[in-house]
Amino acid sequence: MKILFVYYVPSGGVETLARQRTAALANSGIQFQFLFFSQGAGMQNIKEKTWITNDDTQISSILHSERFDAIIVGSDYPFLERVRKLGYTGKLIYEVQGMGILSTADSILKYAQPYVNQYADAILLPKTPHLVSLIDKYYPLKKKYSFHNCIDTTNFTYVTEGVSAEPYMLLGWVGRLEENKNWKEFLKISKRLVTSHPNLRIWIFTDSNLNPPSEVRAFQKMARTLKLQRHITMLSNIPYNQMPTYYTRIGNSGGMLCSTSKYEGFGYAMVEAMCCLCPVLTTDSDGIKSFIFHNSTGKIYRQGDINHAVREATDFIHNAPLKAQIRQNAQQYIKQHFTPEIYAANFLQMLRELQLNI
Repeated sequence: MKILFVYYVPSGGVETLARQRTAALANSGIQFQFLFFSQGAGMQNIKEKTWITNDDTQISSILHSERFDAIIVGSDYPFLERVRKLGYTGKLIYEVQGMGILSTADSILKYAQPYVNQYADAILLPKTPHLVSLIDKYYPLKKKYSFHNCIDTTNFTYVTEGVSAEPYMLLGWVGRLEENKNWKEFLKISKRLVTSHPNLRIWIFTDSNLNPPSEVRAFQKMARTLKLQRHITMLSNIPYNQMPTYYTRIGNSGGMLCSTSKYEGFGYAMVEAMCCLCPVLTTDSDGIKSFIFHNSTGKIYRQGDINHAVREATDFIHNAPLKAQIRQNAQQYIKQHFTPEIYAANFLQMLRELQLNI
C-alpha cells in the first residue's frame, strides 16, 4: 500500500510525526511518500521519497504516476478540494496537527467545514482535549480517528557514551519564535533563574528559516533588555539524530527543558526530552495532558505565572531525589504508552475501517 502525506513545509513536530509514523508502519507493507509545498530544514532528516512543489500540473503528474491508495492532508484544508479536482479518487484523510493557539485552531476548523465534509473520508487527530472538542463541535457526523502519536525510543534515547561533563547548568527551549510558543514568557523565566543561578546557560533550538524577522528583532531586543545575551546560544536546525545528545547533556547538567507554549497539539519536543532523561517543566498546554503528570513525569506551572514557574524550576534544581524519580518515570512512561507498535495497530485499524486492503 502506498500513502502520501501532504503538508506545508518539512519542519517541527508535524514533520517528526510523519517520519515516526513511516517507521512505525514500515513492517506493515505500507510505503509513505511526502509532498511539501515549500523547502524546509527538516529535509535533512527525511529519507523517504519526497516531492517539493505547489504546482497543480506537477502534483497531477505525481498522482498519476504513483497511484496512492490514500492521501493524508495535514492542516491545509483547501488542498482537499484541489486534489479531488486533480482527479484523485482514493481515500482522503484530513489530519489535524500543528494549528497553534486555540483561536487559530477554532478558526481553521470552522472554515474547513465545507472542504472536509465534501472531500475527506475521515479526520485524524491526536488525543488532545481542545482539538477533540473542536472536531466534535464542527464535525459531529464525520468519521474521525483519535490516538496518540509515537516515538522510537530504541533509537531516540539517553546517550551513554561520548558525553562529557557540562561546565554549566543548561536550560533548553524548543520552537519557532512566534506567539503560541510564548518565547517572551520563557525569557522572563530565564532572567529570574539566571539571577539566582549565574552558572545557567540557555539553549534555544529553533528553525531560523521560519522565524519572522519582526519576531527575531523583538527577541533580540528583549534579550538585551534583560541582559541575557551572553547566556543564550541559538541552535538552528540541529539534525534530528543529534538531538538525543543535546537532551542528554541538558539532563546531565542538572538543568531542564522548559516549554512555555499556550497550546500544543501534542508536544514532540517534550516527549523526546523525556526519552533522554531530560526533565521537563511546562505550561498546561493541553496536548501535554497525556504524558506530563505533575511531580510524577514532569512539572507543570500555571501559564503566565512567572513566580510559579521559577518555584517549580528551582525545585527541579535543588530537589535531587524528586528530579531523579521524575526522570525515570518520564522515560518509562513514554516507552510504555507511545510505542510504534501501539501506533501501528491504531493506524491499521483506521485503514481497515476505511475499507483499504492491507
